[in-house]
Amino acid sequence: MIDKTFASLQRAVADVHDGATVMIGGFGNAGMPSALIDALIEQGARELTIVNNNAGNGDTGLAALLAAGRVRKIICSFPRQADSHHFDALYRAGKIELELTPQGNLAERIRAAGAGIGGFFSPTGYGTLLAEGKETREINGRMYVLESPIHADFALIKALRGDRWGNLVYRKTARNFGPIMAMAAKTTIAQVLQVVALGELDPEVIVTPGIFVQRVVKEAA
Repeated sequence: MIDKTFASLQRAVADVHDGATVMIGGFGNAGMPSALIDALIEQGARELTIVNNNAGNGDTGLAALLAAGRVRKIICSFPRQADSHHFDALYRAGKIELELTPQGNLAERIRAAGAGIGGFFSPTGYGTLLAEGKETREINGRMYVLESPIHADFALIKALRGDRWGNLVYRKTARNFGPIMAMAAKTTIAQVLQVVALGELDPEVIVTPGIFVQRVVKEAA
């Protein structure tokens, strides 16, 4: 019997190893799997490479992971905002590496990994520092930059509901990066508000099929 549910958040992240590349879903706080991040902080993995849209907000979630000194590098599109003080302090002190990627390129690089695409050409970033060291090509009179896929060891994502096979549905904009991150990681761990019985999720509204999800864990009440 296939049952991908885990009894606790701690068990779900227990094998995240030092130096792992970890994708974390969310657009700001929307869709961020904060409970899984807290469990990862407790677990103690270090020297992580984090892939996320931004670099944390305030003092919780991803920001707390940064503050704990567990992140060696972050790949994101929007590292600085009014309350990204933990990232700002670490970056200015030379304690974290930043790979800045325009948001559309970030999403497509993640999607490309999940789709098995070896690379793609994008016009975004051409003629800027972001294109330094990358192959460029003229296509139909326009210049493009070759971008590489982003693969991950783990993806931590948040969904509204899931079943024991790992099928997921999301809540509105909390969906954001979750579906493509689930496809791009070797091990996808989904934090869900509710675990439902098989058959309760309408197949027509399932966004992430269970084939892309290895672990499902319910948020603590």
